[in-house]
Amino acid sequence: MDTLGAVTLVRSVSEQRCAVSLLTSLVNWLSYNGLGVDHAQRPHKLCDALQTNPKHAAAISEVLFNWLGEVNIYPALVNLGLFSRRGFFRETASRLYERLNPAPRDQNDFKDVLVQMFNGKPEALWLQQGGAEAMLGCFDALAAQCSEATLAKMHGHFREECLYALEMLAIWVAAEEIEPDLMRLDRRLASVDSPFIALSREMNLFVESGKQQLLNPELPLLDTAHLDVMMAQSREQVERLRRRGAGVGSSVAVAHLLERLEQTLDRIALLVDLLISEPAVQRQKLFSLFSTLIEASTEQNSISALWRSSTQMLSKSITVNKSGHGEHYITRDRAGFFALMRSAAGAGVIIALMALSKIFIESQGFSPFNNALLVSLNYGLGFVLIHMLHFTIATKQPAMTAASFAQEVERGENGRAVNRKLASLLIDVNRSQWAAVWGNVSVAIVLASSIALATVLLRGTPLLDAAQVSYQLGAISPVTSLALLYAAIAGVWLFCAGIIAGFFDNRANCLELRLRLFHHPLLKKLLRDGPRQKLADYLHDNYGALAGNFFFGVLLGMTGYLGYVSGLPLDIRHVAFSSANLGYSAVSGEIGLLSFLLHLLFVLLIGFVNLWVSFTLALTVALRARGTRISRLPLLLKSIWEQARQQPLNVFFPVNAIKQTLAENDVKAETKADKPLTQDK
Repeated sequence: MDTLGAVTLVRSVSEQRCAVSLLTSLVNWLSYNGLGVDHAQRPHKLCDALQTNPKHAAAISEVLFNWLGEVNIYPALVNLGLFSRRGFFRETASRLYERLNPAPRDQNDFKDVLVQMFNGKPEALWLQQGGAEAMLGCFDALAAQCSEATLAKMHGHFREECLYALEMLAIWVAAEEIEPDLMRLDRRLASVDSPFIALSREMNLFVESGKQQLLNPELPLLDTAHLDVMMAQSREQVERLRRRGAGVGSSVAVAHLLERLEQTLDRIALLVDLLISEPAVQRQKLFSLFSTLIEASTEQNSISALWRSSTQMLSKSITVNKSGHGEHYITRDRAGFFALMRSAAGAGVIIALMALSKIFIESQGFSPFNNALLVSLNYGLGFVLIHMLHFTIATKQPAMTAASFAQEVERGENGRAVNRKLASLLIDVNRSQWAAVWGNVSVAIVLASSIALATVLLRGTPLLDAAQVSYQLGAISPVTSLALLYAAIAGVWLFCAGIIAGFFDNRANCLELRLRLFHHPLLKKLLRDGPRQKLADYLHDNYGALAGNFFFGVLLGMTGYLGYVSGLPLDIRHVAFSSANLGYSAVSGEIGLLSFLLHLLFVLLIGFVNLWVSFTLALTVALRARGTRISRLPLLLKSIWEQARQQPLNVFFPVNAIKQTLAENDVKAETKADKPLTQDK
């Protein structure tokens, strides 16, 4: 619509005497999403139309500003854009019911009017695409045609509503101090006069001075220097509680509470800044407040927006609280690399036995569900045993290493030096994962081959018949089966296992599981203090790891059954079990060396997919939880390629560390050789 359309609009709405209908007409015109409409130009056209039609602008301003001088603005200031005090789950239920059966809107309530006009609609693009100055121009054009009495009435009413909102918001902040969830995070809140209480006291003084100024405009507002200090201390307290929550355990309720506190402090700062600012900049700040309220109105009943905001801290807590006990993350030296290989080699022994047990279960002819249940228990209990013995399963570390990588990204990623550092970290991660793969695969193949060979020597018949050998070899071949797709599914379950482990670790901290178990009445009767403390410590420290490993096994075991029931191509391939199955099949089927090496390559491809699917998913969640992202991915990939090209073996082995160790050994040997010569002289 061209400028003539804007003029027609102004002349049309100037005849309306209902401010809400008038506003709705203006907003609908600005938000119209027709073909070829330029949202950025509409505010400018409206501003021009108001300036060139002063008579109609005067009629609009009298209706609109008179209404703004009487409408209840306070509810919008203390509700829109702020989480309710009902808690996350009650707020979710309330929003759901509000969407199904909306409450009637009060035309004298500014919040209801905004929600009525904007809720569920797309973002107000006319406020973002360079339209801010034009909208301020519209306000100025209307104010220029309005009477002084109407403007004074609107101005005084708005300041009065802001002062009342500030008083209530400060009381809310002070009341949060006695929340049990916050006291659990910081027990000092119960005994120390926190910044929240001091902020409320200081705000009362500021509000009182504002009320006096309304009665006598010559009186100044209270100086906000001390109020600013209290605000800064309150923000520091919220950040302290947030860090404590990420370290000692959080929940959706705690995340909701802390998010509401931060939102309330932001709203207080915005309103105070608006009241104390000079008239020249006050209009800009007023527009900023108006934009914030409109943006909040569009998501007033949005459950997804509530969930997204509330769970960010919980996600960070889950990714930070990673189940790392007995598992190694990133190795950078020779000792760490071979220690991880030894740990993985120990797991390879159990994996070979688990693979044999799975073959035995599947040969018994159980029903599909019973077979899946037994296989799930075989996997789950086996993984738990591996963890309890402090061994390492290949591909079980990505969730932990991804969180470490996300932490490095969060610190800053601008500049070539930082990209080199991140690239080096990614190579370290890859090398660490492959160290576990080498340990698992080598021992699992050797032990499986030994068991198969011993069976042939003792029984005179191979462990697997020809059909089983053909099935096992075909299962790991990406040429004859969907092995890589199934490996990707296993990678997804690896990622889920990391999330589950982090969730249960976070839950243990949140529930203070250690203290609960130590003081449990039944355990007090069964165990003395020492053993009971050790049991409580172990279960608390390993709660997430045990749960994550067991549920990982269940996910692996039930995937094939889900594929059977649904008819979809669903199954899993894991590098460790594929290597054990290769060992059993190689001896039982007497395959040649070239065939063995080819299938070993297939196993390593499965491991590659396992590793990087799970790592990519875990990294995505960790980055989102920290509110950051990799903004210069091409530069990062270039740095990885440069480092890999310079030292290809370093991607899989700690070549630099080994060279350094050998050089140090040579120096020591030369030193020892020189000592006898010195003594002879």
